[in-house]
Amino acid sequence: MNTVHFTAETTSNGVVERDFTVGEIPGVLWSPASGPDRAPLVLMGHGGGTHKKWPGMTGRAHRLVTDGGFHVAVIDAPGHGDRPRTAHDEKEIAALYRARAAGEPEGPVVVRYNAHLAERAVPEWRATLDALQELPEIGAAGPVGYFGLNMATAIGVPLVASEPRITAAVFGQHWPDRLADKAKQITIPIEFDLQWDDEHIPRESGLALFDAFASQEKTLHANAGRHKELPRFEADSTVRFFVRHLNRDVVSPA
Repeated sequence: MNTVHFTAETTSNGVVERDFTVGEIPGVLWSPASGPDRAPLVLMGHGGGTHKKWPGMTGRAHRLVTDGGFHVAVIDAPGHGDRPRTAHDEKEIAALYRARAAGEPEGPVVVRYNAHLAERAVPEWRATLDALQELPEIGAAGPVGYFGLNMATAIGVPLVASEPRITAAVFGQHWPDRLADKAKQITIPIEFDLQWDDEHIPRESGLALFDAFASQEKTLHANAGRHKELPRFEADSTVRFFVRHLNRDVVSPA
């Protein structure tokens, strides 16, 4: 049975931050310092080369907690953050740097490596969700969302396709290769972010992935700018999206 073990706790500006482990998986859970007995949970994935407490992740988590009233959980992806790299990780990272130095397209390396990471990370996310739903402030009956861009989309699409407990998701900024078939299995509400002038992911590729989702409700947010120029206001839209789809009655613990 998977169990959450909390290892540290701090509180700031109405947000409780708790480091945890589930087995060998390190993570962090942000929660409202006060409010209802239970609240919905948003699982949030981080991008490639970052980690669970990357400043962008912390900022998004605080916004989801303070403006949406959610619990937000992030775990380090394999080979990231507090997790050691395998020989395979090192090989793929070296291949990415070689392509970048040579001015060659990075997509083929990123797509291949992210698919490998997803195979390792999806079971870890499901085990983490099992453990988090044992907490009384979350519970097994509460709604669950997923938020992840870039590498976290590569992990999140197969996760959401295989996990019926997740009922709304925000994805974006990835190629359709290796993901389109899984996206066709997803029917929950989707919000999708795309940078129109992305120097790595051609807009046709981003549009193809968006088109692949079988969701009756799916919204495309296309903004001018390069890969790392996603407007900050998209974080506000993410909060509104999850409030709209997860903010329903949550059964209080008996």
